[in-house]
Amino acid sequence: MQEWNWKRIAKHVGVVLLIFSVLVTTLVGGIVIANVDNVGRLVHVVQLIRHDYLEKVTTDQLVEGATKGIVDVLGDPYSTYMNAKENQELFQVLEGKFGGVGIVLSLKDPKKLVVLRPIKNSPAGKAGILPGDVIVKIDEAETVGMEQDKAVSLMRGNPGTKVTLGVYRESTKKSSTVNLMRENISVPTVEGQALPGRPDIAYINISQFASDTGTELKETLNTMDIKKFKGLILDMRYNHGGELNAAVQVASYFIPEGPVVYIVDKQGNVDTKMATGTYLGMPVVVLVNEESASAAEIVAGAIKDKGTASLVGVKTFGKGIVQTIFPLDSGTSVKLTTAKYLTPNKVDIHKKGIEPDVKVELGKGQTATISPTDTNFDPQLQKALQTLQGQLK
Repeated sequence: MQEWNWKRIAKHVGVVLLIFSVLVTTLVGGIVIANVDNVGRLVHVVQLIRHDYLEKVTTDQLVEGATKGIVDVLGDPYSTYMNAKENQELFQVLEGKFGGVGIVLSLKDPKKLVVLRPIKNSPAGKAGILPGDVIVKIDEAETVGMEQDKAVSLMRGNPGTKVTLGVYRESTKKSSTVNLMRENISVPTVEGQALPGRPDIAYINISQFASDTGTELKETLNTMDIKKFKGLILDMRYNHGGELNAAVQVASYFIPEGPVVYIVDKQGNVDTKMATGTYLGMPVVVLVNEESASAAEIVAGAIKDKGTASLVGVKTFGKGIVQTIFPLDSGTSVKLTTAKYLTPNKVDIHKKGIEPDVKVELGKGQTATISPTDTNFDPQLQKALQTLQGQLK
């Protein structure tokens, strides 16, 4: 039997103990003793694993597991520990460029991996994967109960590598296997055009808020020569959010100077994000739905509070909290919820969402006509046009 002593234990768990040092050193009296006991429990478990567990386990694995466990125990779906691969993938997404198959998953049902939409010209799109399809298997991994972050990580990878998806199509009650080759996915986050049939109405869709979204919007508005249009429809349906500063830049085109959003941290400190003075000052209608979340809600909330546009659709998702990414060693990081945001009228929309000014639901089986190519508009887009026309009279 291998001999163990405290010096050897300390060598293997010293890094793990550092995770707990703040808890121990910032508290006093009996609470300190309680936390020392808890650290002792951790040391005991590590000793048992290193001494008695059948398989070989490295110190790096134990540190990784301990770090992940500390974050997981928070019970916050938006706070997570990311290993080097996951951390790299997150920043690729924020930049709008990554290797993968081009699937955006729905937020609506966290218990299933439901396809919100395939990205245009992506491997998934070209293979015929449709909105509403359920991803039931990724290579050999069953997806029942799988977190979306984990599923996304499995589907992403180096361009030129293969991944096999098990797909269930609820509309036909049929299952299929789809073999895909990963490609470089570059996601334009802003698309602009004249609304089909209405050359005097501009239509702009923002699909997410990446680091370049503000720049993309500026370039789109310039390319379209936005001043020649009488009004604008901004479509943020199915926009899950993204980068905070991008949201502030976008909102600045749709509200006059003043606060866009208040960021309130744990200590009550307030960071006010101000509009940048690029207000268009034209009639606008904004489309939102139950999957418009986070940064999209920052923009929608600012517009609603300022009264510069009408919101059409259904109540938004209700994610009014902000995450900060803290770099760790070896390319890893931890993403933690560090603040909540309030709209310009200091409304907390977390778990509440934003109610539209004009409520319009899609009928069963109806899909949203995002970036439409003809005049066969869905009911929400039709109502947005009617509402905008009312403003133009």
